Amino acid sequence: MEQFQSWFGESAVQTLTGYAVGFCKNIIAAIVIYFVGKWLIQKVVTLVERLLEKRKAEASLKSFLSSVVRVGLWLMLTIAIISVMGIETSSFVALFTGAGMAIGMAISGMLGNFAGGVIILMFKPFKVGDYIKAQGYEGKVREIQIFNTVVTTRDNRTIIIPNGGLSTSSLENVTTQKYRRVDLTFDFAYGTDYEVVRKAIADIQDRCPQIIKEPVAEDPLVDVPWQGLTNLGESGVTITTRSWCLSTDYFAVSNYMNYTVYQELRESGFMFPFNQLDVHQK
Repeated sequence: MEQFQSWFGESAVQTLTGYAVGFCKNIIAAIVIYFVGKWLIQKVVTLVERLLEKRKAEASLKSFLSSVVRVGLWLMLTIAIISVMGIETSSFVALFTGAGMAIGMAISGMLGNFAGGVIILMFKPFKVGDYIKAQGYEGKVREIQIFNTVVTTRDNRTIIIPNGGLSTSSLENVTTQKYRRVDLTFDFAYGTDYEVVRKAIADIQDRCPQIIKEPVAEDPLVDVPWQGLTNLGESGVTITTRSWCLSTDYFAVSNYMNYTVYQELRESGFMFPFNQLDVHQK
């Protein structure tokens, strides 16, 4: 020490010694912060994963959110360690902020779709297997991805719908309810005996195996089959039927009623009207 003092002077040696001691303290503090921060990050990520499991989040959402939380916490830990080492962090923060803004502006649409995917996976307005109508399309949900939802139409076309629109606009989930009501209308020519037609249609409803014949206690909306005269049109009268069934039987009931009413009542001599024009010549 005396030799160093003779070379550089006593004040210089004291300054260097102070810098060395301070640097060692910073190194020790950075190491302690690193291990404590690493432990805390693991605890927080584990807590997030458990919360997602309790909410029964999708596996893809759970993995993605865990990764986002982990990366964000590691970024904060890195900035903290750099700050403890005595390095100015304002430039790093400005760099990260600028990069984040640039990336956000460049992929704003993707971020909107990502946010929509997170909302769909967390709140589950629909799930895989449901039949939905949205964004001008309808079909069965085959896959819910982070950015898009894959829907298969009834004629086996694959439609990819961005999640941003699905999460912010109106959507009809056809399969949410256990029961559905099938409303159909049938037109008959003027002069048709309404009571005879009504009884014939009621008999067809009674013979349809998928139509529910009695009220259901678990759902007070479900009622017995109904028929009624609902309109006096330009070319004929309209009889409306309401039939309750399981949601999975909706199209079967609709097809059965339309086909059977047309076949049986046509064979019985009832006339189905069509638009016509009477011309009187003087």
